[in-house]
Amino acid sequence: MAQAQQLFRAPAEAADHTDRMIIKYRATNGLVAEASSQASAVRGRLAAEMGLAMSQLRRNGLGADVMQLNRAMPVADLRGLAAKMMAEDPTIEYAEPDRKMYPLLTPNDTNYSSLWGLGSGNGGIRANTAWDTTNGAGVTVAVLDTGIRPHPDLAANIVSGYDMIVDTTVSNDGSGRDSDPSDPGDWNTAGQCGTGSQASNSSWHGTHVAGTIAAVGNNSTGVIGVAYGAKVQAVRVLGRCGGYTSDIADGMIWASGGTVSGLPANPTPAKVINMSLGGGGACDTTTQNAINSARSRNTTVVVAAGNENQNVSNSNPANCSGVIAVAAVGPTGGRASYSNFGTLVDVAAPGGEMSTGTTNGILSTLNAGTTTPGADNYAYYQGTSMATPHVAGVVALMYAVKPTATPDQIESALKSSARAFPATCSGCGTGIVNATAAIAAIVGGTTPPPTGVNETESNNTTGTANLVSAPATVNGSLSTTTDTDYFRVNLPAGKTLTATLNGGTKDYDLYIYNSAGTQLTSSTKGAGQVDSATSANTGTTTTTRYVRVRYYSGGAGTYTLGLSW
Repeated sequence: MAQAQQLFRAPAEAADHTDRMIIKYRATNGLVAEASSQASAVRGRLAAEMGLAMSQLRRNGLGADVMQLNRAMPVADLRGLAAKMMAEDPTIEYAEPDRKMYPLLTPNDTNYSSLWGLGSGNGGIRANTAWDTTNGAGVTVAVLDTGIRPHPDLAANIVSGYDMIVDTTVSNDGSGRDSDPSDPGDWNTAGQCGTGSQASNSSWHGTHVAGTIAAVGNNSTGVIGVAYGAKVQAVRVLGRCGGYTSDIADGMIWASGGTVSGLPANPTPAKVINMSLGGGGACDTTTQNAINSARSRNTTVVVAAGNENQNVSNSNPANCSGVIAVAAVGPTGGRASYSNFGTLVDVAAPGGEMSTGTTNGILSTLNAGTTTPGADNYAYYQGTSMATPHVAGVVALMYAVKPTATPDQIESALKSSARAFPATCSGCGTGIVNATAAIAAIVGGTTPPPTGVNETESNNTTGTANLVSAPATVNGSLSTTTDTDYFRVNLPAGKTLTATLNGGTKDYDLYIYNSAGTQLTSSTKGAGQVDSATSANTGTTTTTRYVRVRYYSGGAGTYTLGLSW
């Protein structure tokens, strides 16, 4: 059974407070430095001036000390404390608050037809044709999230992972770090996640994300993952009320095959890390160092851009260097209403737009329990959290055909092969991820040309219009500044025709007419923008629509015209 669910969102008070700090001392002669008695005294004095007591909790995988405070403080105040510590103690390499991050989901195979994000529609990533080449076998994708439930449509593709959460209140499973990364539930009561926070049911967020990446394929059950032959590894870093930066950083290091003190070696290091999580502010030093560490082992880090409908420059870790930051589109291929945007976004992928209907969300594996685990089920979610695993799955397909690829090569091929946006998506990167083209690009081939039909001249009037069987992509050209092209589509009753025109750098315009030649609608955007227009058949029988491409400026050239319903 599929359903729509809501998820806890960090209240402003909780998101801006933490009860931990991270302090890294400078290494001497290649050895990680310990805090001297003098340094400890400075640290203690400065903390006491703010009414704080500070004790060492543990040492993380980057050799920094995670310090526990006796109470939560505003992040801004702790940044001030960190600055004073570094000013008075030259042995400190860096100090910063241990901030909390949160799942980036917005409220609100028998089901293959419901997985619009995988197909060839306006918002799809073309995974269905990529599977002719690979299904991702041999690649492990680490899901740094709330943990994963052993859902029957996912369990066969899960490999052993680790629970990184130290704090037992956050972990909500009665223990700290251990080898059981399954999700016990992340529900919370009112006020538990900060002043003013509302009660929230368990999200099973990691299970949903993992299903998009690698739900089992061709098993006559439920859904299918983008890389259904790959394995997913649960690295649990989020729990009740989110998760600490220090735990997330250790998760990245361990997942990519690095060493974290006190933990066993990862038997199946991940080539891809999916982080559908985030918070506000600049990229933390701890987070950036962990990303650099993972990349040094040839692991690609894919991150959600965030759901605040704002510039991604204020969304951490999407604003860190060396990550693939992912924006979200809906079924039309336009930017989802909630998605962050900006120059730091690399690509876009299907994240859902449930404001236009529940089934316009992303369907994946879930659990029905409102607190502790219940029955396994499926649900529609939306968010850049859902867009990110689409990209992580494509990256797994790319690694499957070229295991030696570097993160920079993966990012370059992914961005260069992305598909042009069929609708408005300003600040969404180079395009919508195209799985088929990305595979071709990473192995050194060329991006496959658009599939569909070629325009045939002469088609300068409705009487000579080319008949097109939609859905299709038409490859056309305007050979002169006076050229105009017509196409005829038979539109079934109850369907809405969507026409999208991409003229590249040229300024070509789009028009739709009825069978009598009366103009119904048009789209006349400027050069370099994608035009889009729709026309519904509200009658009871099939009717004719004429679609016209007309020159406006920029010179003669080629275009692609997408026709679908």
